[in-house]
Amino acid sequence: MSVDTEGKSLVELLDMLEPAPEPVPISMMPQTWGWLAIAMLVAVLIAISLYLFWRHRKANAYRRLALAELRQCDDDCAKVAEILKRTALVAFPRSEVAGLCGKNWLNFLQQTSDNKPIPVETGHALIQAPYRTSISNPSVTELARNWILTHKVGKDR
Repeated sequence: MSVDTEGKSLVELLDMLEPAPEPVPISMMPQTWGWLAIAMLVAVLIAISLYLFWRHRKANAYRRLALAELRQCDDDCAKVAEILKRTALVAFPRSEVAGLCGKNWLNFLQQTSDNKPIPVETGHALIQAPYRTSISNPSVTELARNWILTHKVGKDR
């Protein structure tokens, strides 16, 4: 099929052109089942990661609460000792922690922490804190903060 183009001007020739066809719309569906399987696997991994993050955050809520209370106690040894005992009661079975006092309490803190040695004067201040009037001691607060952050949780939890 031949078209007569003899003697026609450029404008007439341009008018003879047909518009370019529109391209076929691109589908957003994956072309193979493999991509769908990968997408589902990624979704499952994200869900598992979110669940593990939520579980870890829930399991350590008592630590965040204890640290917040520790910031508000103004290095008062009696309050620090109370916060430390309550934190231990949450993290470990009551039968192991409730009756501890004196050297046994310090040994428990030493064994369940990162095994950093407790200075003698700090340990003595912590043991005596519940029985004395309000005494400010930043080293006791630092000991409690370190224990709250690093203690290993009991097996029953």
